[in-house]
Amino acid sequence: HNVTLALLDAANDRDPVVQEQVRKSILTLGNQQPDKVLSMCQDYLLKHPKLVVGHRVVVLQTIELVVKSRIDDISYPKIKSVIQLASDEMTKSKEVVPEWQQAASNILVAVGNKYINDIMEEILGKFQPGVLPHFFVIQTLANLSDSNVYGMVPFLSAIMGTMLPMLGMTKQDNMKWVFSSALCRFSESILEYLANLDKAPDPTVRKDTFSSEIYSAYDILFNSWIQSRESKLRLTVAEALGSMSHLMAHDKLEEQLPKLLPTILGLYKKNSEHYIISKSLYQVLEASVNMGSRVLETQIDGLLVALHQQICSPMDFNNPPTVKNHNEVLRCFTILANTFTDRLMVFVLQRLENSNERNRMGSLAVLRHLINSSTSIMETKRLLILASIRQPLADHSNKVKKRVVQVISAMAHHGYLELEGGDLLVRFIIQHCALPDTYHRPPDPEEVTNEALRSMCDNTLHLFTTTVGRLTDVLWPMLLCYLTPNQYANATTPLCKSLILLANKKQTAQEPNFIIDFNAQGSFLYRCIGVILQQCYNKELVRKQLQEMLIGTRHNDAIERTGVAMGIGLCASSHLDGTLEKLEEFGKSDAFRKASGIFGLLKDKNDVDVEKMKSTLILCYGYVALHAPEDKLLTRIDSDILHNISKNFNTKVKQIFNIQNCMYQFHNDMQTYLAFVSIIYLQDFIKAEPTDVMRTPVRYLVLTTLLPPVCFKHKVCFSLQCVFPQVLYSDTFNALHELLRNVLARDLSPDGLQSVFKHIESWLSSGQDHERERAVKTTAELLQFYLDNLSVKNLVTFHNLAALVGRLAPRCTDPNPEVRRAAIDCVYRLMYIQLRYEGFSLDYKDDSVEGLLDVREKLSNPDHSVLYKTCSELTKIISKRLPQQQLSTLLFMLYDGLVDSQSNCSRASSVILNTLLKNRGAGLQDLVPEMLEVLHSRLQVIGEEQVKVAIGQSILILATQHLQTVVNTLVAYPLPYDSWSCEMWIALGADSTLALQIMEMMIEKLNVMVPFVDKKESMLRPGLTKVTTSQPLAMTCALREMMLNGQSAEAVAHLFPKLFSALLVRLGSSVGVQLPKDLNNICVSLCCVLRVAVEALRILLGRAQLDAVVKPLDQDGAWDKMKDPQQHTTGVTLLSRAMAKHAGPRLPAIVESLCPSLCNIYECQRITVTAFFSELLNHHVVTELMILDMLMNNMMERITDTCGTVRMLATLRLTSENSHWMKTAMSSGMEEKDDPGKLITLEAMSGMSKILLYLDQKNVHLLENDEIRCASIMLLGNLSKFGSGEPVFKDQIHNVLVSLLLHLSDPNPQVVKACKYAMRICAPVIGSEQISAMFQKHLLEEKGLHYGEFINDLTKYLVWSKSFLYYKNMRLVMLLQDPDPLVRVKAAEAMGHFH
Repeated sequence: HNVTLALLDAANDRDPVVQEQVRKSILTLGNQQPDKVLSMCQDYLLKHPKLVVGHRVVVLQTIELVVKSRIDDISYPKIKSVIQLASDEMTKSKEVVPEWQQAASNILVAVGNKYINDIMEEILGKFQPGVLPHFFVIQTLANLSDSNVYGMVPFLSAIMGTMLPMLGMTKQDNMKWVFSSALCRFSESILEYLANLDKAPDPTVRKDTFSSEIYSAYDILFNSWIQSRESKLRLTVAEALGSMSHLMAHDKLEEQLPKLLPTILGLYKKNSEHYIISKSLYQVLEASVNMGSRVLETQIDGLLVALHQQICSPMDFNNPPTVKNHNEVLRCFTILANTFTDRLMVFVLQRLENSNERNRMGSLAVLRHLINSSTSIMETKRLLILASIRQPLADHSNKVKKRVVQVISAMAHHGYLELEGGDLLVRFIIQHCALPDTYHRPPDPEEVTNEALRSMCDNTLHLFTTTVGRLTDVLWPMLLCYLTPNQYANATTPLCKSLILLANKKQTAQEPNFIIDFNAQGSFLYRCIGVILQQCYNKELVRKQLQEMLIGTRHNDAIERTGVAMGIGLCASSHLDGTLEKLEEFGKSDAFRKASGIFGLLKDKNDVDVEKMKSTLILCYGYVALHAPEDKLLTRIDSDILHNISKNFNTKVKQIFNIQNCMYQFHNDMQTYLAFVSIIYLQDFIKAEPTDVMRTPVRYLVLTTLLPPVCFKHKVCFSLQCVFPQVLYSDTFNALHELLRNVLARDLSPDGLQSVFKHIESWLSSGQDHERERAVKTTAELLQFYLDNLSVKNLVTFHNLAALVGRLAPRCTDPNPEVRRAAIDCVYRLMYIQLRYEGFSLDYKDDSVEGLLDVREKLSNPDHSVLYKTCSELTKIISKRLPQQQLSTLLFMLYDGLVDSQSNCSRASSVILNTLLKNRGAGLQDLVPEMLEVLHSRLQVIGEEQVKVAIGQSILILATQHLQTVVNTLVAYPLPYDSWSCEMWIALGADSTLALQIMEMMIEKLNVMVPFVDKKESMLRPGLTKVTTSQPLAMTCALREMMLNGQSAEAVAHLFPKLFSALLVRLGSSVGVQLPKDLNNICVSLCCVLRVAVEALRILLGRAQLDAVVKPLDQDGAWDKMKDPQQHTTGVTLLSRAMAKHAGPRLPAIVESLCPSLCNIYECQRITVTAFFSELLNHHVVTELMILDMLMNNMMERITDTCGTVRMLATLRLTSENSHWMKTAMSSGMEEKDDPGKLITLEAMSGMSKILLYLDQKNVHLLENDEIRCASIMLLGNLSKFGSGEPVFKDQIHNVLVSLLLHLSDPNPQVVKACKYAMRICAPVIGSEQISAMFQKHLLEEKGLHYGEFINDLTKYLVWSKSFLYYKNMRLVMLLQDPDPLVRVKAAEAMGHFH
């Protein structure tokens, strides 16, 4: 007991070594007496509640260790108490204290491995619905599902049912993290449980038991939590989604995939840690593939790109997550390979073409993994892989080469090297067994040195020999051939080791092919002699051996003849001069002369055929040219080699042409030189032939000799020039085919095909029928040859499919029926070549491509309508098979076809072009500007009207798919628009729906764009000049052109009010506005700012069929007036008048559209609109249309406008109205301050005078209302505060004082009170202290007044003031005319008092 206590006291020792030993000691005691030790640990914690966290953690960890090691020996009561202790410790603090609470949680997990029901009883008590639990309650449940799958899964359905509502309540990131982590663990447990149902306690559990809860949780995690800014949370959510995807219902997962996969891929950019993302992605892909998802195919392109980027990321073996991520990404490729084998292989092999080191290494890693992991799937792709691996064989990077070696090693174990082309991979290994040392150590520590690569290849070759038994017959006797060439000298040791092992294996097994027949092996020994002579310094011995080789050869034996030539060529690499001398000597020897001459015809048939000797000699010269040092060869090729070849040439000697076989191994400069010199001689041969007949096969031999890549450029031009003129016979034409097939066979790849085709291409559009026919038929022959031989040479993606189709498809409507049929054959073969590249087998038949055969038959009919319908069918087939990434290439080729010399073909190009754009143009947004520019340039050279119409259709189609881009691009074209730009805009008016959209877009932009800017024209001149901004001007021009198209009438009718308003406002914006300086000199007449707006407005009225409006405007010269800044408002007034008279029903919508412009910041716009509204008020139609109030309200607002012109226009019209508007307008006009010329005041008064002429008594309404009278009197009193010092106001008070005195006896008491108030307030203005004092004393509102006495007293004071008496008398006289009899009575009475 004391020992245990002492150990518990020491458990928190500062020294970690002591701590560890204490823990071990307590564990030892616990193993002996578990109950007792556990009790002491519990008591210790209970007696020391303030124990530091570190000390508590050690004690808890000790309990965990004891429980783990002796769970079966601990009594049940003790287990219960331990559970209670751990639960309390875990949740004692509401704050998360990870180390402490994790230690307590671990105890519960350890106990849960046996007592899961007790644990769950305790934990679920702290996991109640509607209340967020402690962080570690959830963490414990997660860990329990990991450690005790079979115990926990039965509880999970209830747990998740309680948990789901909590997810929506959770706000803190740490709680979101623990819930996500738990859902991940729960899902993994369920999957493990379902995978092992035979061991499970309840085998009836099914996946769909959890599908509903899982999807509900998925909804919250995916739509909310994964967007968190916290990286750790995002990763945990992603991990959970991956595990949960397996448990989701298939229809739900299928529905979510288009959103889920891009979201997961997007996490790669947001997080530096990628392993979890790749793991989650794999799980989602696996779930999708397992359920046979169809949606997954739509995501495959994005998936492959993202995964490839990951696999190309550097892998750091010191950083395990990067290694794990690499492996997880490879697993993703594996799962995709099961379903999308063809697309995956094309993608990966395509990337091998990429010269970027990292990309190529990543692709090789994927390829190696697929070869090793997907053997059965890759079985049918072995030839494709063998062909594609050749590309990286030529890479210069040792890192890439290392990956290549790894791929070759994998291929060796799966039977690839036994196939045709496998020898190239063996040669690659041997080449790198012969690598020299690295003289300059690379600075990059990750760089692969030559020594390391060489050692790797040595080991690989050894493995091939010892462990890959199936390679024995491949390597034997192949490896012997690498012993003699000098370039493999450094590989002699590993080669010999492998040969010894192979020979021993063969000999032991007594295999028949152990014995090598060197004669059957061809020229091996002669090559050995050549290698030995390379190293020999005894010139005499060399000469002697050369003599023996030449004389001792069986010249009739082609194999031996070739061997001798190769040996002599190898010797020439060190002894060029001596070898050439010996060959020349041999050519002059008696052996040649003995059988020549006329008597040579009678020679014995057993004699050596001189022609065969000449063949040997010529072949020797060829191999000398191959192996001779380049610096020496240049000076000898013409004089010593080709000259002697020419001397020995005759029609029976075909070996001369074999010299070309050697040339392709030289570097480019040497190739070019040799080709040039060779062709000179070959041209001499063909020139010597008669041009009218063919007596010899020289032409055929020359054509078949010209092989790539040495003289391809020279030969094709030469060949076509010689063959295509009609004087040559079909045999030579066939020879050309054979030549081109040989050329193509040397590089059976898309690039090789293109390099041949480019020399035929120009003849396809020849003006001569027979030349086009021959060119197309030649192309068809080449494509058939390519297709027939593609099974082995299928190297890369058919990247030039579009370029070829673009040139050939338009010929399907050629005037020549033979050309049409041959062109269809070409397209047919191109489609099948593409299918082969997509991974389809040679015998696969595609229904759509087979449909081309029916099309071919239809093309026999020369009727144009049939041809174009057929052309459309052809395009649909092409569209279906053409990869998206090549679509742009095809389109641009077809743009070239629009100017084809044959009108049929140019029309066909337009049909194909438009069909493609309709079907596939939606994904070409980035190319739209470039395509429009090409169409613009083509319009300038096309004379065929039908093709021009088709170009308009192209623009329409593009606009339908990419409206904003098309409009933005065309608007940006230089001003003034040239005729072709105008044609493009006119074309956009052809579709009423599209025109409607464009016009709406432009109206919206015109309403918000800045119409002009103020610029200082000159430093010498004061003031600013208004200069138009380009976009509004361009849009006005565009609207003008679009409305010229009659098809736009429907759109114009629909948008007429908005168009009219926008153009009228634009008209106002253009007054006094100039063009930018860069346009001012070149287009004043074409693009005057004001003129463009006027023309657009006139065209609008015409297109809206408002000729009745246009006619008076033309007659009155309104258009010219609108263009004149001085008469602009007059012109607008005429326009308004015409619209009111002839287009009344359209006015309400126009007025409504124009109203907002009255509040615009630009005065010029407000002036124009106000002028338009002002004139409308002259016409009764506005009353009939119920827009009078709207117009008047707007005009009222304008009388306070900051612009004087606007105020004047508004006042002019408002003062013409016999209504309450008149008073306001008159008042405002007469009080106008910002009116230096008093024009507005004059207009107000003139308007008032005019209106009075039309008024009679019934139109004048006097103020007889007591309330109004009362309010006006109160107002007068209040106004006195502001005018007491003004003489004018004093006069006014004198004028109204009599009225006020009379109203003191008004029957209405409120009027009396108002009079008292006003008179008391105004008293100081009267200028008499006595009167003022009297008013203040007697005129109190609430006090009664004896009217007669007040008037008598007041009169005494007033008569003292003569001026006042004058005013009063005049006023009393006027009041005698008042309609109210009481007023008249009082006036008379007052006059009596005054007098």
